[in-house]
Amino acid sequence: MNLRKAKLPVVRLPKRPRKTGLPPGTLIFTGRKKVEETYVTLVQFNAEGQIFEQHVKETLPTPEEGAFVSWYDIRGLHNVELIQAIGDRFDIHPLVLEDVLDTQQRPKFEEHEAGVFLTVQSLSFDREKLEIKTEQVAIYAGKGFVLSFQEDEDDLFPAIRERIHSGRGKIKKRGSDYLAYALTDNIVDHYYLLLDQLEEVLDDLEEEVLSRPGRHSKEKIHNLKIQSIMLRKMVSPLREAVGRFSKTDSPFIEESTRIFLRDLYDHTIQVLDTIDTYRDVMSGLYDLYLSEISFRMNNVIQLLTIMSTIFIPLTFLAGIYGMNFDNMPELHWEYSYFVLWGIMVLIALGLILLFKRKRWL
Repeated sequence: MNLRKAKLPVVRLPKRPRKTGLPPGTLIFTGRKKVEETYVTLVQFNAEGQIFEQHVKETLPTPEEGAFVSWYDIRGLHNVELIQAIGDRFDIHPLVLEDVLDTQQRPKFEEHEAGVFLTVQSLSFDREKLEIKTEQVAIYAGKGFVLSFQEDEDDLFPAIRERIHSGRGKIKKRGSDYLAYALTDNIVDHYYLLLDQLEEVLDDLEEEVLSRPGRHSKEKIHNLKIQSIMLRKMVSPLREAVGRFSKTDSPFIEESTRIFLRDLYDHTIQVLDTIDTYRDVMSGLYDLYLSEISFRMNNVIQLLTIMSTIFIPLTFLAGIYGMNFDNMPELHWEYSYFVLWGIMVLIALGLILLFKRKRWL
């Protein structure tokens, strides 16, 4: 990838939309419509290996009876009426639904009578624009069911679906709390992929700064520093949310799931530590950029200074013998011109040898 030729947009921190004057619990979609129609994918499974999956638009499917775990994956949040219907059906508090529709909601964890609620930011990295793209994911888990709300139509959980259908792993043998953990863990795993891509970009940028630093390099460093601020702002609250998730006394969380939640908490700490490390690397890159620019400027000034130093005595001699006096020595001597050239050449060579001996050249 040629980072030098990439045109970078002006990066600004996202502004949080405001719902001024509206009472708490008012359902208003604050994001941008990313799908034409909101639709629901229902996946139901049990420990015996039975799996049912169906895709329905605009209508909430009826779950199968029995010891099934039902996963409702809702994509597209602009249909407020459907979100309200889902909330009524599963007895979800209006404030939770308000957080679902607020796409700038910080990661958080809440306990409710009918279930537990978690919001997470799904992140991806655009290497061409050097920009982090975000998508809010809300997860609500109750007894025997999990609701996941996504902004975009792209599936964020193909690995989870594959594990359910293949029978690998523990998902089919456990309850809805483990499925909620698996969905969150899947999002956090993608943070590592983002950080790997960011590391590659920083390596390329470091090579660029060392070989050909320019104004574009400074713009990219500044852009990445802003992106790192946004990244930490989105991930930092997740540590607290996952920590509360792992320590909750909610009856919907089984004791056997807590060890996995503690492991997820460790992963969020590792991600934050890596983000802080990369922020230090970016600051170091900016210092390196300034040092390289200063070093190159010093080399240019040094070369110009040496050239000026060499020509000063030559200019002095030329100035003396360029004066229009009648009685100047060697003025009418036949070989005076060639002797003067010889003296000037010897002076120049002597100064060059002196500069090399001093290691100025």
